[in-house]
Amino acid sequence: MFVILLRFSGEKDRAAELMGGHNAWLARGFADGVFLLAGSLQPKLGGAILAHATTLPELQVRVSKDPFVAERVVEAEILSITPGKADERLAFLLGGGASAGIASR
Repeated sequence: MFVILLRFSGEKDRAAELMGGHNAWLARGFADGVFLLAGSLQPKLGGAILAHATTLPELQVRVSKDPFVAERVVEAEILSITPGKADERLAFLLGGGASAGIASR
């Protein structure tokens, strides 16, 4: 599992012109089943994506194709996480089914 941090660079002003391509790139990630969640870093610092079902090299290639990354509107950082515990609703991320999760409160 991975967290992708997309932090705005000095080229932040170009985000509006590239937003359509960035949104299409995000849509492909969700359609491919790689992206689980995407959202903004506050206050207006960039974005973050939760990804799974991929390898680091594959994800690096995918991230490099984001127009925001390619045009240096954001700087990307990929953090690798080895999930150890999860709420039952996210137990699928552990690979062991619902029994691998922690009971919700």
